[in-house]
Amino acid sequence: MVLDMPAERDSCDLLCLDLPKAEAARAKQPPLDALAAWATAAKGLADPTRLAIAIALRNAGTACVCDLAWIVGRDDKLVSHHARALRMAGLASATREGKMVMYALTGPGRALLDAVAAPDEIGA
Repeated sequence: MVLDMPAERDSCDLLCLDLPKAEAARAKQPPLDALAAWATAAKGLADPTRLAIAIALRNAGTACVCDLAWIVGRDDKLVSHHARALRMAGLASATREGKMVMYALTGPGRALLDAVAAPDEIGA
């Protein structure tokens, strides 16, 4: 049996602006370009394969696509695509060492990953 429950509203029924608090919080709002960059970075981890690669990089320090593909159990072309996406989002860096490209998390990449998948929560 389903009961009809009134839908909860997610807004106030009256204008109740706490102006000093609202002005202080508004003054601390980052500029739109910073928000866009952060949103892009957050989207960088919004895929299970990219998240798995980022965790592998956190655990390995640096790794090439071949190693990452083996670690996460996915095809190397797929891993290459997602590692490049992590780099484009600013979450990973890539350096060429001879014929290999080595990936590593950036500082912001590690910080975001730690916020999303805390090492102590997953046994890393």
